Amino acid sequence: MLEINVKKRLRDFDLQVKLDVERDKTLMLVGDNGCGKTTLLNLLAGLDNPDEGRIALDGRALYDSEYGINVPPESRGIGYVFQSYALFPHMSIYDNVAFGLRTRRMPADEIKDLVREHLEAAGLWDIRKAKAALVSGGQKQRTALARALIIEPRLLLLDEPLSALDVRKQAAMRKELRETIRACGVPCIIVTHDLRDVACIGDQACLLERGKLSLHGGTEEILCWGTDMDARGEKEPIQI
Repeated sequence: MLEINVKKRLRDFDLQVKLDVERDKTLMLVGDNGCGKTTLLNLLAGLDNPDEGRIALDGRALYDSEYGINVPPESRGIGYVFQSYALFPHMSIYDNVAFGLRTRRMPADEIKDLVREHLEAAGLWDIRKAKAALVSGGQKQRTALARALIIEPRLLLLDEPLSALDVRKQAAMRKELRETIRACGVPCIIVTHDLRDVACIGDQACLLERGKLSLHGGTEEILCWGTDMDARGEKEPIQI
């Protein structure tokens, strides 16, 4: 289980979040631009630090301001797929996926076997030598996810994982992403603006507004909220 209870002062408001995500569950985090969604992912990953609070994963504290605990990012066991994918453009698909294992000084033979296994599972083995900058958006997304999964993470974080894809490809990728996450069996948080992602992928959902959770529950609650907002004309309709 992932346990979050953090506070961080941002420029215009305080980010203050307290919630739990159970093992095997996917939490969809929705909200307007600038409400603190990506900041929260960065706090969990250790790329930024809360001002105070506690983050724990499977009972192990990753951050605890009271006891001075702050586990470095590389030791947290977290797989992170960034919105931009953050692939190394000059490196091959193979080397991008192998990168995390090499930094952990895993034996070369084990790296070779694991990378092949993950690339074949992602349908990327045949283009393993291609430079990351030259492949399609869907192939970039699969590469970034394979790189996150190959370290056998205890938590998955995905920031707008489908936003860079052509709309026509998103439906198939949602189903593929859902199946891949389910197979991992670890807690997962996905940031999205699209209620179709919430409906297809999530088990739970949260609405974040100016750094605070205004809704937290089943995906149906968030979907009903979105439908009501559309009906009142308070936001752009979701394109189905």
